[in-house]
Amino acid sequence: MKLFMKIVLTLAFCLYLVVLTNQILFKYVSPSEIISHFNFNYNDDRWHGHNFIPLKTIIYYIFLADINLNIRITNLVGNIIGFVPFGFILPILLKGFKNFKVIVIATFSLSLTYELIQLIFDFGSFDIDDLILNTFGGLLGNLPIKLIQLINNRKNHLKITTDL
Repeated sequence: MKLFMKIVLTLAFCLYLVVLTNQILFKYVSPSEIISHFNFNYNDDRWHGHNFIPLKTIIYYIFLADINLNIRITNLVGNIIGFVPFGFILPILLKGFKNFKVIVIATFSLSLTYELIQLIFDFGSFDIDDLILNTFGGLLGNLPIKLIQLINNRKNHLKITTDL
């Protein structure tokens, strides 16, 4: 990859991470209010509003919620779309992230970091379903890369067999 393109992609990826962090961590808390959230008071009320049960929020939004449809779609699809660029750009920038498993682990790890920060510092609510949706988004973002690799491998295979 040309140096200029790598620099542009790196800057775009950094900007994406800043926007993603802002959307996830600071949607309810402004950066100026952060200090007030370092109060590590873990009473029983602190654990209400968090979801530790896989698929609970997803099933609720799809089948049970009496919440506006646009809000449900935004919450479900937004969690997926938010991590698509991560799964797409990361393997282009870093060769060690070309493996599908590595993308799953990296996306899950980034999402888990955001969720744990929300839980520990009370910047929002921890939701295990966000981990599922975010990881799925990273995988979706990685699919075009995998398709391009598959097409290139087939072209190379055909070229080798026709050269014989």
